[in-house]
Amino acid sequence: MDMKYLLVNGEWIAGKGPQIAVIDKYRLQPGAHVAAADREQVAHAIDRAHAAFRAGAPGPFERGAILQRAAALVEQRLDDFVRIMQMEAGFTASDATGEVRRCIETLRLSAEEARRLAGDVIPLAGAPNQSGRIGFTLRVPLGVVVAITPFNSPLNTVAHKIAPAFAAGNAVVLKPSSQTPFTACKLAEVLVEAGMPRGFLSVLHGGGDMARWLLEDERVRFFAFTGSTEVGRKIQQAAGLRRTQMELGSIACTIVCGDANLDTALPKIINASYRKAGQVCTSIQLLLVQKKILNEVQTRLAKLVAELPYGDPHDPKTVVGPLISEREAIRVESWIAEAIAKGAKCLAGGGARKGAVVPPVLLGSIDISMKVGCQEIFGPVLCVVPFDTLDEAIARVNATPFGLACGIFTNRLDDALAAAQRLEVGGVHINETSSSRVDLMPYGGSKDSGSGREGPHYAVHEMTEERIVTFTVS
Repeated sequence: MDMKYLLVNGEWIAGKGPQIAVIDKYRLQPGAHVAAADREQVAHAIDRAHAAFRAGAPGPFERGAILQRAAALVEQRLDDFVRIMQMEAGFTASDATGEVRRCIETLRLSAEEARRLAGDVIPLAGAPNQSGRIGFTLRVPLGVVVAITPFNSPLNTVAHKIAPAFAAGNAVVLKPSSQTPFTACKLAEVLVEAGMPRGFLSVLHGGGDMARWLLEDERVRFFAFTGSTEVGRKIQQAAGLRRTQMELGSIACTIVCGDANLDTALPKIINASYRKAGQVCTSIQLLLVQKKILNEVQTRLAKLVAELPYGDPHDPKTVVGPLISEREAIRVESWIAEAIAKGAKCLAGGGARKGAVVPPVLLGSIDISMKVGCQEIFGPVLCVVPFDTLDEAIARVNATPFGLACGIFTNRLDDALAAAQRLEVGGVHINETSSSRVDLMPYGGSKDSGSGREGPHYAVHEMTEERIVTFTVS
C-alpha cells in the first residue's frame, strides 16, 4: 500500500526512501510501516519551507489562532493519540494521556506567545549627544528551523519544537523519531486542519542520512534537537555558526535530606523514577539519601516498587510498560546483572525480562565502577546512594558530566538555597524531584546535557533575533 506519511508544502506524499517498520513495543511485531524521504524530497521540503518563509508568515494574531485551534483539536482526539502512543511508544494509558494533556498546554502557551512577542524601548536620549533620537528592538524570526525529536516524548516534545518556532514566525521541518513517527504525523494533521499555511510545516522520516542532508543545507538557520549527547555533539559541530537548542542526556539525581517529609517525597520519587519505564532524561537514576533516614527510605521504597504493576501498556492497571525495543531491554537487564555481580543489592523488584518489558528495580550499594552508577540507564531502575552531608551530595551530583535537573527534599531554607546556588544543573526543584517540569518553565541543561531552553516563552526568544531600530528626529 502506498501510504502517504511525508508532509511537504501542505500535501501528504509517499516517501521514496527505505521502508521503516514501526514495532508494537509490547507485542514486538510490526504495527505499521513508513517510508523514509530520499535526498530529493528533503531538498524539496527545505525549498518549500524557505519559500514560504520568504513569502511571509501570517500575523501574530492569526498564528496564535492556528495554535489555539490545534490545541482544541488535540483535546477532541485525545483517545486517538493515546492509542497511537500505546502501540508505537509502549506508553501506558496514564503516560500517554499525560503526554496529550501537556501537548495541549504547550500549544496554548505558544499561542499566547505568538500574540505578545515584542521588543524593548531603548532610552537613546539618555546617552551623550543623542537628544532627539529614539530606539526600539524587534524580535524577528530566523527562517527555516529543523526539529529532531525523540521517541520518549513523541507528542509533547514535538509540540515544544514546532509550536514556539511557528509562534515566532519560522517555517519548520520536523524529523520525528523513526520509532514513533505516527504520533508526530497525527499532530501535523491537526496543525494543517487548524490552518497551518503551506510550507510552514514539513514532516520527514528517516535516519542519520537525513539528519546529515538537513545539516548540509545552509538555508536551515536553527536546529532544535532532543536526544543523546553523542548525537547532539555531532549536530552542534556540523551546525557551525548556526544556532541550536540541545536537550541531551543526563544522569538525573534527587537528594533526600534527613528532615524531608517522606510521606510527600516518596510517591513523587516513585512516579519520577518509573513513569514511561524510566525513559525520561530527568527520570531519577541516583537517589541520594542522608544516612540517618536510609533504612526507612529503602524499606518504604522497596514496598512501593514491589507493588508496581508492569507489563502490557493496554492494561489500565499497568504503571510500567515496555522499553522502546527489546534491544534496549536486554541492555538494561545486563546493566542490572553487572551491578549485582559487582556487589549491588536488589532491594526490590527485578525478575525475568519479558520481551521489551523489564520489571521495575530498586538497587542499593552501587558505585561508579558500575554502569548504573556512571552512565545513563534510561530504564526502570532506581539506585539509592547514601550520603552524610549536603556538601557530599552536591559534590556527587556535580561529579557527573551531565547537568539537566536535580530535585532536593528538605525543609531547611539554608540547605535549599545552597543547593540552588551550587548544583551545576539547568533546574533545581526544591521539595520536588529532578523530573518536575511545568511546560511554561524554562527547561534545558548545562555541561553535557546541552544548551538553550525549551518552554514556549523562552523557545520563542531562542528562535528569533533581536533587531535594533533607531530614529533620529530632526
